[in-house]
Amino acid sequence: MQIKTMAQFAAEDQAPEILFWVGCAGSFDDRAQKVTRAFAEILTAVGISFAVLGDEEACTGDPARRAGNEFLFQMTALQNIQTLNMYDVKKMVTACPHCFNTIKNEYPALGGNYDIVHHTQLLQQLIDDGRVKMTDGGTFKGQRITYHDSCYLGRANGIYAAPRAVLESLDGQLVEMKRSKTNGLCCGAGGAQMWKEDEPGEKRINVERIEEALATGAEVIAVNCPFCLTMMTDGVSGKEKQDSVMVYDLSELIVKQMQR
Repeated sequence: MQIKTMAQFAAEDQAPEILFWVGCAGSFDDRAQKVTRAFAEILTAVGISFAVLGDEEACTGDPARRAGNEFLFQMTALQNIQTLNMYDVKKMVTACPHCFNTIKNEYPALGGNYDIVHHTQLLQQLIDDGRVKMTDGGTFKGQRITYHDSCYLGRANGIYAAPRAVLESLDGQLVEMKRSKTNGLCCGAGGAQMWKEDEPGEKRINVERIEEALATGAEVIAVNCPFCLTMMTDGVSGKEKQDSVMVYDLSELIVKQMQR
């Protein structure tokens, strides 16, 4: 795929319809890169003009602020805001709830005001508008799918309906975990916990969560966050269920079953 950067659009005196904020995980983590590619394929297939910042995109600063380094957060945030404002960015989409929450709720205080949506919201809109159509049958026909609510999309921003609407467009059967929506359980990576050593305890949080997911009898665990993707995948491997239970981001599920 040939994906243009904002700098390339600017050089041609043009502007894309939307900026795809990729995020650190989507840029550098091997597994999350597949999510980035899947979502980019969907945007390309429906004809949305989009761009990325490329080398001009830095971390939003979310992990720094959660870990208590406010100076580093503001330094990286202001750098990003300067770049975004330079390109007069108005509308953005991201596949990372951490990036979504930070840009939507925390950047305005520093002078960064943008219309940003999470990729599950845009996917729902594209499906509702008929721009993304599913094939009959398909990869997930009849399969039990459970959905894990990420903290920063769910409880932090109250977005529960859009991801479920996307999943319902598949031919699978959506089964809820014991703890879901406003009562959902963290995967264990949020709040900069991703980079900390385990604290004393009897069980890792992601193991607790994956036990709830497996209890539904699901063959597919759907997530909307690169951190959740890592933690849930590790949990499945820890239970030695990786041959029978797959963990996917919603965009990966859609790209497998959408009409081309």
